[in-house]
Amino acid sequence: MTENDVRFHRPKTTYRQMLNTKLNLMMLLAAGAFSFSCSRASIIQTTKPDQVMSTNISQPAGTNQTEIADLGGGCFWCMEAVFERLPGVISVTSGFAGGTTENPTYQEVCTETTGHAEVTEIAFDPAKISYAKLLDVYWQAHDPTTLNRQGADEGTSYRSIILYRDATQKQIAEKSKADAQKNFRDPIVTEIVPLKKFYKAEDYHQEYYDNNSNQGYCQVVITPKLEKLVDKKVIQPAPQTTK
Repeated sequence: MTENDVRFHRPKTTYRQMLNTKLNLMMLLAAGAFSFSCSRASIIQTTKPDQVMSTNISQPAGTNQTEIADLGGGCFWCMEAVFERLPGVISVTSGFAGGTTENPTYQEVCTETTGHAEVTEIAFDPAKISYAKLLDVYWQAHDPTTLNRQGADEGTSYRSIILYRDATQKQIAEKSKADAQKNFRDPIVTEIVPLKKFYKAEDYHQEYYDNNSNQGYCQVVITPKLEKLVDKKVIQPAPQTTK
């Protein structure tokens, strides 16, 4: 097992570390395989990236309008890989939002003290795909009923969250959430809150799955998720983004 295959925990306390270690060992014994996390000690960098809120995006040729959706559903490596495989999506950027710390680094977000969630900023052409359709895919791409957790990834940074940019997005998000509830036995716990700022994550997080598909976490968690959505004809097999 390589260093990249060792899970990096996001503990708040020493007790949390001990508990997570115990739970992981139990999962190993029960399932015969390690659970992988998006967070890897071996790839964390401490240098603050040049992070800004994305509000204006240049228009690609042939497109009259670009809109932006900001969605968090656990690991942004997973969500980025899903949404870039939707026709009509122009670009997907991994980053952080929903917290109070300005210009956070990935390492700072891992401490669970910034209030930020891992979020994907999705630029899309509304003439080809609607905000409502993006949300339809969003509900299928993660489990919105688990509070502050997606699979083995646990912490507030993994929470399910929709950050709206205007009243129209808020209204669509609230209706979509209500409609999606019929597909889940447990209550949906997804937050719907106004976007204050979106901070782009470090460059090595961008297009992570496309550049690291052989990495352990990608093979165990992301690839099966993508294959399932492709089989259901929710997404395309290959990225559709134009930027």
